[in-house]
Amino acid sequence: MGTKEGRIIKLLGGFYYVDTQDGAVECRARGVFRNEKISPCVGDWAVLEMTDGGKGYILSLGPRRNHLLRPPLANLDQLVLVSSCAQPAPNLAVLDRMIAICEKKEIEPILVFTKGDLGDTVALASIYQDAGIQTVQVCSLTGEGVEEVKALLKGKVSAFTGNSGVGKSTLLNAIDPRLGLQTAGISIKLGRGRHTTRHVELYPLPEGGWVADTPGFSAVDYQRFEVIRKGELEDCFREFAPYLGRCQFTGCSHTAEKGCAVREAVAEGKIHQSRYDNYCAMYQEAKNLKEWEL
Repeated sequence: MGTKEGRIIKLLGGFYYVDTQDGAVECRARGVFRNEKISPCVGDWAVLEMTDGGKGYILSLGPRRNHLLRPPLANLDQLVLVSSCAQPAPNLAVLDRMIAICEKKEIEPILVFTKGDLGDTVALASIYQDAGIQTVQVCSLTGEGVEEVKALLKGKVSAFTGNSGVGKSTLLNAIDPRLGLQTAGISIKLGRGRHTTRHVELYPLPEGGWVADTPGFSAVDYQRFEVIRKGELEDCFREFAPYLGRCQFTGCSHTAEKGCAVREAVAEGKIHQSRYDNYCAMYQEAKNLKEWEL
């Protein structure tokens, strides 16, 4: 029946759906992947062996530029981190952890702040703009910022992620109404969103590119699934770059040492305090990791 190549765009119920030049093909994965402890995931490039009825088996995967365990995605250009100003309140510690993971995996982070009618998006955005990270302030109800986000997605493979209830699916529906993604309000009792996205899927955009809506996460997810070693962490905060190598002591951790150029930059207001505090918290966590956890 021959072979085909394409990108895995959906995983659902044990079936992989691969976008080929002849359309989407429903596939199973060969047992060799289980034997080699490899899990094909959305975003992977795959070679298929075609079978009867227009279906197929995944024979092999192409090299990955990057790979996230949670949400399970490969070969991303950018990760759009959606955070609301209120209902639910923003969690900067989680945002900074996610940005650090992006930096480690060479995925461009983009921050989108929603629900500006309920809180101050300007103050939040300035923290990350000063760090050199692209930020957009969005109101899905009025349409503010939607075109700016749409332009950033053009021609890219992107994923949207963030706490449940921040408006990821609502924003994606505003960007492309054809998506028709399910949305839900905030649970008043719990103060957080109800999970509406159940699986990971890449959707084609009319102006080119692909975008994924992903299940909502918790802070624990990123702590469990993505590990950054303490020696890697300084390179995951891009605003630290001008000061690295200028500390008084070699191997400076930038947490307590005298003559630390990074700490001096924080004191002078060149690095935002919240970003630095979250770096220190992440460094302490990494320092306490056991070898088996790595």
